[in-house]
Amino acid sequence: MRLSLMLLPLLAALALPNAARASEDEQLWTTANATVKLGDKWRLSQEVVLRFSDDRKGLYEVESNTLVGYRISKQVTLWAGYTHDPQYAGGDFTVMEHRGRQQITADNILKIGRGSLSARMRMEERWRDGVDGTAYRLRPYVKFVLPFQDGKKTALVLSHESFFDLNKTNFQRVQGEERMRNLIAITTPLAKNVNMEIGYLHQHGFRPSADDSNDHVASVSLGFSF
Repeated sequence: MRLSLMLLPLLAALALPNAARASEDEQLWTTANATVKLGDKWRLSQEVVLRFSDDRKGLYEVESNTLVGYRISKQVTLWAGYTHDPQYAGGDFTVMEHRGRQQITADNILKIGRGSLSARMRMEERWRDGVDGTAYRLRPYVKFVLPFQDGKKTALVLSHESFFDLNKTNFQRVQGEERMRNLIAITTPLAKNVNMEIGYLHQHGFRPSADDSNDHVASVSLGFSF
C-alpha cells in the first residue's frame, strides 16, 4: 500500500497538465466485457462501452469491440478485431466510426512487492462514414494492480494510456499525442467468473488550436470470463 500511495502524486501530475486553461466535462462510462476460451491458445473477447457526458447531454458513444486472441506464451497474447463505434450528441446520431484493432498484451510482466505490472500496445485504423481518409493511431497502456491483502483478489488499480495519432485526416487533426487517460480504481470479484472495477478516470485532451480538455469520468465495469 505504501508503494501505491507513492504512485498517486505521479498519477495526478500526469493527469493534470495545463489544467488552468482546460475545458471541463463530467462523464460516466460503463463497460461490460466477456472473454471466452476457445481452446488452449485461442480466446474471444466482446466488450461494450457506453459513454455519457454532461456537455453532450447524455449518451454520446456506444463502442463495441470484438477481438480474437492467440496466446503465444503464458503472459503474452496477440489480438485482432473490429470496433463498431456510433456517436451521438443530445441523443441524436452524429457519425459512424469503424476501426480495425490489433494489439499485444503482456500480463503480470513485473512484480513490485505484492503488486504486478501489465502492459499493452494497441494499433488502430479508423474510418468514418462519408469522410475520406484512414486515420492511424497507437495506444500504449500500462497497469499496476496492488492487492490489499496477500492472496486476495480485491485490489487497487492504477493505469495510464496515451493516444498517439500517426497521421492527419479530415477527422483526426492532431499528429502526435492527442490525449491521455489515467485511472485509479478498486477491482473485486463478485462471483467465480465475474469481476467488478469501479473508479475515477481522468482524460486530458491536447488541442493545439483551442483550450485543452479535461474529462472527469466515473468508471464502472463488469468483466466475465468463461
